Amino acid sequence: MPTEFEVQGLRITDLAEEFGTPLYLYDGDALSGRMKDLRDLLHPRLEVFFSLKANPNVAVCSLLHAHGARAEVSSLAELATARRAGVSPEDIVFLGPGKSREELEACLDGGVYTIICESFGELTLIDEAAAARGIVADVALRVNPEFAVKGSGLTMGGKPRQFGIDEAQLLAAPDLAARHPHVRLMGVQVYMGTRILSEGAVAENTERILGLAERLAGTLGFPLDMVDIGGGLGVAYFDNESDLDLADVAARINPLLDKFASAHPGTRLVMELGRYLTALAGTYTVRVRYVKTSMGENFAVADGGTNHHMAAVGIGSFVKRNFPIRVLNRLDESASGDWNITGPLCTPNDTLGKKVALPEVRPGDLIGVARSGAYGPSASPVNFLSHGHPAEVLVVDGRAHLVREPDRPEDLLRAQRLPEGVPFGGSAGR
Repeated sequence: MPTEFEVQGLRITDLAEEFGTPLYLYDGDALSGRMKDLRDLLHPRLEVFFSLKANPNVAVCSLLHAHGARAEVSSLAELATARRAGVSPEDIVFLGPGKSREELEACLDGGVYTIICESFGELTLIDEAAAARGIVADVALRVNPEFAVKGSGLTMGGKPRQFGIDEAQLLAAPDLAARHPHVRLMGVQVYMGTRILSEGAVAENTERILGLAERLAGTLGFPLDMVDIGGGLGVAYFDNESDLDLADVAARINPLLDKFASAHPGTRLVMELGRYLTALAGTYTVRVRYVKTSMGENFAVADGGTNHHMAAVGIGSFVKRNFPIRVLNRLDESASGDWNITGPLCTPNDTLGKKVALPEVRPGDLIGVARSGAYGPSASPVNFLSHGHPAEVLVVDGRAHLVREPDRPEDLLRAQRLPEGVPFGGSAGR
């Protein structure tokens, strides 16, 4: 057994010395390997669109795109990131329940493949913006279906939601296309939920979504240029969970996709994946500053915490459960006790791991939170206590690349302003 954690032969102690901590470390082989598995096993007509919300680092997006991923974006910054990463406009979809006029206009001006519309009001706004440009906008409808499928960690369809347009409302509007002459309805998107760890649920989602798309296109009279079956494939974080068997998923959904593709040879089939592509590739690494005991419990206080990794708090769970956590510089040592791994924040919620079985933790040790490549710093309060964003490092072909510099105090202060002509600072205290 190796004595310390390595990525492509690079030792964690050397990486921490070179780039500092806290640190998000991404394994490029894990990212490209995930895409290879998907391409090898899933139906050849099914295109994988990377959901940038899971990890908006431009280098991560670029590497995934180099191995076949398209892009699903939800903001102007994500759109710019995808383009900078080399993704062509025809391989980008833009979704989100609260798009601004500026975002919609950027989609039209930039020629993205489609805008995924989530409300009747948004459809009107797209129609107006397209009319002002003298063009017709390609739009796919996000549907909130009548059905719900069990098996997701967070259900996003089949109940009252801000996402999409209710199935019944769409079926009751057969003149929808005619009322929006500068919009071309051309597809359907349905996203049922996230963190799905049931192969059967993935298959049931797929079958129902494909059927719903055919019904809607028939009733509303538009072509099925695209059907986006969502995705939401999960990753096992906790002791009572198991990772999806991708071969089993493929065996269940490929026949469904094959039948649909034969009936609709011109339809683009899309699956959105974020967490599933990036989670396993990332390790959040912190250095222990202090160790202490309090009322019989062990604490290791590190230089980073939930300000960079809010998911580790267990938001949305009734019981705090730990991500996989190890002492990275001493992998060969067995657990000898339970440790609470905490960060530098002035809140009891800043706990990366509670009562984690670890070897005796010492100041200077490197603690790693595995499976942390998705919903890390961008989904965390990085500016709480003004610590800022951590460094991000991507290892590709045995070389480590700094792909996001850590924030410095001057970075956090750069956008702040003192109002002129107001007695602030030293003059106010005299």
